[in-house]
Amino acid sequence: MIAINALPISLGLLALSVMVSGLHAAIRRGFRAPRVVEHGDPAQLGLRYHEVSIPTANRRHLFGWFVPASCDGPAPAVALLHGWGGNAEMMLPLAALLQRAGYSVLLFDARNHGRSDADSFSSLPRFAEDLDHALDWLARQPEVDPQALIALGHSVGAAAVLLAASRRRDVAAVESIASFAHPRSMMRRYLDTYRIPQSPLGAYIDWYVQRVIGHRFDAIAPTMSIRGICCPVLLVHGADDTTVLVEDAHAIYAERGGEHVRLLVLPGDHESFDETQAHVVELVAFLDHVIRNQVRSRTG
Repeated sequence: MIAINALPISLGLLALSVMVSGLHAAIRRGFRAPRVVEHGDPAQLGLRYHEVSIPTANRRHLFGWFVPASCDGPAPAVALLHGWGGNAEMMLPLAALLQRAGYSVLLFDARNHGRSDADSFSSLPRFAEDLDHALDWLARQPEVDPQALIALGHSVGAAAVLLAASRRRDVAAVESIASFAHPRSMMRRYLDTYRIPQSPLGAYIDWYVQRVIGHRFDAIAPTMSIRGICCPVLLVHGADDTTVLVEDAHAIYAERGGEHVRLLVLPGDHESFDETQAHVVELVAFLDHVIRNQVRSRTG
């Protein structure tokens, strides 16, 4: 009799388990980054380069291109990090302008992106983890001045450079282009597009994603990261960005820890504004100013 009465309960628990597992699988699919493989290379822009493979976490490797500066001796170096679903090729226009301004450039694909190795999932902390390994690799190159490492990222890559720089003291400067202010706000916007209510489903998705990535959103939010960065930071955002609103840039800027953080709002949207020559001049001028000051401080 007991076994018969327990049967409906067991079946109900089994059904619930199947439903939860299905929900988790759907969440993972929904947040999987699309992989876009490169078809071009730096040679198309007249750049000398070589392909590199950089070890990262979980015994994975990152695909990248190293474009050395044209000057003799160790040069300042910029690690360029794309956004969600992007790849190194998408950052080539910036790389060309930086290289011609005297910088060595490393373009690389985060895990699960471009031609880098696959891993179980992508996340903001894993983007930052890959950037850490890329910066460590850069610092060991004979063409690079290890005291002049620069991190530049776009979108999720921009949030990642802020997170990585908040934990390092060997980064000379950071440029964050179109970063969101907080993962929870981005989640909310994403779920709103599918009309998923915040309670209870949206809240559960928030909880589950944080559980999977192993980090609380509050701990990795750019509004938190910016407080721990000591080097000069340039926050750049397009005034007409509808993917990540310009209010996010102002929110990050409001949490800055000092006057070493600047905010530059430019015309344009999430993807196009940083391609204009006049705007890139602003980015290079900021880096040139930082490096000149660093050289002066080193030489006394």
